[in-house]
Amino acid sequence: MSGPAHDHPHAFGGLHAREREGLVVASRRGMLKASLAGLAGLTLRDLLRLRSTATAAGVRAPGSKSVILLWMAGGPSQIDTWDPKPDRPLENRGPFGTIATKLPGVRVCEHLPRQAAMLDKFTIIRSVDARHSNHEPNKVMQTANLDAEPRVSPSKDLYPAIGSIVAKHHGANAPGIPPYIAFQTSRSHVAYAGHLGRQYDPFIANQACKLPMVDLVGKELGKTSPAGFFQLPRGMDQDRLGSRRALLDDLDSLRRTLDHSADVAAMDRYGREAIELLVGRRAREAFDLEREPQAVRDRYGKHLWHQQALLARRLVEAGAAFVTLDLSYHTASGTWDNHGDNIPPYGGISKGLRPLLPLFDHLITTLVSDLDERGLLDDVLVIAMGEFGRTPRMGTQGSTDGRDHWNAVMSMCMAGGGLRHGQVIGSTQSDGGHIKDRPVTPSDLAATIYRHMGVPLDATYQDPDGRPMFIVPDGGEPLAELF
Repeated sequence: MSGPAHDHPHAFGGLHAREREGLVVASRRGMLKASLAGLAGLTLRDLLRLRSTATAAGVRAPGSKSVILLWMAGGPSQIDTWDPKPDRPLENRGPFGTIATKLPGVRVCEHLPRQAAMLDKFTIIRSVDARHSNHEPNKVMQTANLDAEPRVSPSKDLYPAIGSIVAKHHGANAPGIPPYIAFQTSRSHVAYAGHLGRQYDPFIANQACKLPMVDLVGKELGKTSPAGFFQLPRGMDQDRLGSRRALLDDLDSLRRTLDHSADVAAMDRYGREAIELLVGRRAREAFDLEREPQAVRDRYGKHLWHQQALLARRLVEAGAAFVTLDLSYHTASGTWDNHGDNIPPYGGISKGLRPLLPLFDHLITTLVSDLDERGLLDDVLVIAMGEFGRTPRMGTQGSTDGRDHWNAVMSMCMAGGGLRHGQVIGSTQSDGGHIKDRPVTPSDLAATIYRHMGVPLDATYQDPDGRPMFIVPDGGEPLAELF
C-alpha cells in the first residue's frame, strides 16, 4: 500500500544496516546499526538541539499547538463538496443534491450530512487560489511556494514542507516523539524538507503501526502492515536495552568507526536522547492502537483512513506537532483524481467521488468531535484540502461525469486551533470555476498555520548558495477572519 519510507540516502547508509550483522546477528552492535539507520529517518537530532538550546537560553520550550492535515490527494471537486451550485445546469452542478447546514444560508453536498450538522465548528474557504499547483509530486499547497510547481520546476523538491518548517521552528511538544509525522501512500503525495535538510523530513508512520492493508482501489487485503520500526533484532528486548551504560559504551565504540560528518557529530551530543527515543515508550505507545479503548476504536471505525485519523489524534496528544494523513489508496495521482469512469481506477463523480464522501464525512467529524471532547480542539488545527479543484463542466476527456484538473480555484475546510469558525470565507463565480472575491493564496494558508504554531512569519532559511528564503513567500498574510 505505501511507498518506501525513505527513497534517498541518509547519513548512516554506510552502516549497511540491512546486511546480516544488522538484522540477523543478535548482538548489541547489530542492534545499534539498525537503530541508527532508523533514527536517520526519524528526524530527531535537530529537534533535540532546538529543545536543548531553548532550555540553555532560558526560553520556554515549545507549546502544545499542533496541526493535522487531511491531504485529499488527487484534488477534490469544489462543486461536489463545499461549493455546490444547485441552480446551475446538470453538466455544471453535477449529480449530487445539496443540504442545509448549521450555518443559515450555507449549503453543502448531500453526502456530507455530519459535517453539515456541525458546520459551526468549521470554516469553509471557497476561494483558494491554486494556480501553479499540480500533483505527482504534490508541492505547491504543502510548501506555499509557487516555484515548487512539480511539472515545470527543476527545483521543486528543494522547497521545504510547511510541516518541516514547523519541525524546525517549533519542534515536538514532548520529548520522545517526532515533530513531523506523515502517513504516506506515495512519496509523491507528501512534501519533504528540501533545503532544510533531511533531519526535518517527516517520520513515515506507516513503518511504526499496524493498519489494514488495501489495494489501489481501497479493497481490503485481509492483512495488516507489519509495524516493523519498533521490532528489535532477535535476541534483543526492551529489558536488555535498558542497560544504558553498556548501550552507550557500544555507541561510543561504534561512533569512533564513523566519518566525522555533521550528522555524526550531532549524534555525539545527542546520542543519549536519540537512543531513548528508540527504546522509550512514548512513541511506541502512541502508535499502538490496541492501547485505545475499544469503544473509541469502534467510534472511529475499521476503515484504513479512520484508523489513521485515530492515530493522528493519539500522536498529537503524545506530542507530535504536525501530522499529515495521505487520504489515498492509489500510489499515483491520488484517489480524489476523479477524471471519469473511462479513466480507471479513479472513476468520475458518481462512481468515484460518491463512495469517498461518506468516509471523509465520518472521519473529519469524528476526529473534530473527539478532539473537542478531550479538550484538545483549541490546540489542534485540523485542515482538509487537496492540491486543486476540478473543472466546472463535467464530461471531460470523453467521460460521462468526470472532471479534469482545475487550478483556478479550490475549496477546503478548517476546524479547531482556537480560531473563529462557523463561517465561509470567499466565493466563486456562478459556475464555481473562478474566484469572485477574497482570494486566498498558498502563502496565506502557510502564514495562518505558522501564526497558530507560533512560528515567526519573517523567518528564513538558506538555499545551497546561501541566499535567504522566506518561509512565507509572496507577501502571504494570516487569514484575519480566523483570528
